[in-house]
Amino acid sequence: MPNFEQIFGVPQQTQASAPGRVNLLGEHTDYNDGFVLPTAIPQRTIVGLGYSSDSQHHFYSQELDQKVSISEKNGNPEGFASYIFGCIQVLERDGYQIPPLNLYVTSSVPMGSGLSSSAALEVATLRGLRQLLNLNIDDIQIAQFGQQAEIQYAGVQCGIMDQMASSLADTNSMLFLDTRTLERRVLPFPAGAEILVIDSGVPRTLAGSGYNQRRAECEAAARLLQVKALRDIADPHAVEILPEPLRRRARHVITENNRVLEAVKIVETFHQTSLHDETSLHRFGELMNASHASLRDDYEVSVPALDTLVAMLQETPGVFGARLTGAGFGGACVALVEEGKADGIASNILTRYENAGYKGNILVPEIP
Repeated sequence: MPNFEQIFGVPQQTQASAPGRVNLLGEHTDYNDGFVLPTAIPQRTIVGLGYSSDSQHHFYSQELDQKVSISEKNGNPEGFASYIFGCIQVLERDGYQIPPLNLYVTSSVPMGSGLSSSAALEVATLRGLRQLLNLNIDDIQIAQFGQQAEIQYAGVQCGIMDQMASSLADTNSMLFLDTRTLERRVLPFPAGAEILVIDSGVPRTLAGSGYNQRRAECEAAARLLQVKALRDIADPHAVEILPEPLRRRARHVITENNRVLEAVKIVETFHQTSLHDETSLHRFGELMNASHASLRDDYEVSVPALDTLVAMLQETPGVFGARLTGAGFGGACVALVEEGKADGIASNILTRYENAGYKGNILVPEIP
């Protein structure tokens, strides 16, 4: 593949990177002001930056082998360039001066798997701009700018979770985040467990899916329940007055928030006692299983391939729990498994999954 200078004809000035993320619990709660529990994954997006030699921005994606040039007259590009251009635009709207730039993107974060490839691109781009132009913006602002870029320029009414996870999380811990206040705590993984992430082989796109529709349904439910957001209700029985499908949509969000809060208590107890508590691990797994059932039945964002993959994981010895991760409509699933057993479990599951007529692949642990 051609390098930065071969593509743009001038040398690279700096580069930055950001990870994708996987969400253990708290799906579709972030745009309801709720609670989430993501962690970063090993795969990263890397952005090389330099100054353009003309009056245009030039963006190149190594994975797509695609170059896009943008001037003031032909703004609002599509595809990967929309996220980069969106980041530049939101910075300019905030008063920052952004000169014409060259950006070279390469990424190991799989696209269409629900692991926030878009947020990784946004955060890496904003980190690179901060370094190149010495911008006075912190990691929280980077997440917020990235979210606004995705909403305003990619057309996805996303919450803040993906960008916050990409900007703040690491692969060795979980990030418990209150998406209303942005209060957060870094929590250790439960002792004796590790995560396994498998791509279902069914790609999904947020903007083309029912994501924006689900958000609108949640907002309608909150209005009928006379609260600012569904996060303000803790009792699932409160939704019984709502018409369908708002009743089920709201029930998922409320129960999912409760699952996150219970999981955090489990993890904090683990940390305080430093004990390998099998009962607590199984309870954490039960919360993940219940989350998938809720996403499948109440939120209706699963697909047959994901249900098949999750069911296979849930019935496998050594797996505490499994669920789809990301917005759904395809993508990946995440499982909490016994420490040291992820590779063996994944190999067995992939064989069974292929025998069922599907084609998946292991994302975490990352294959060397």
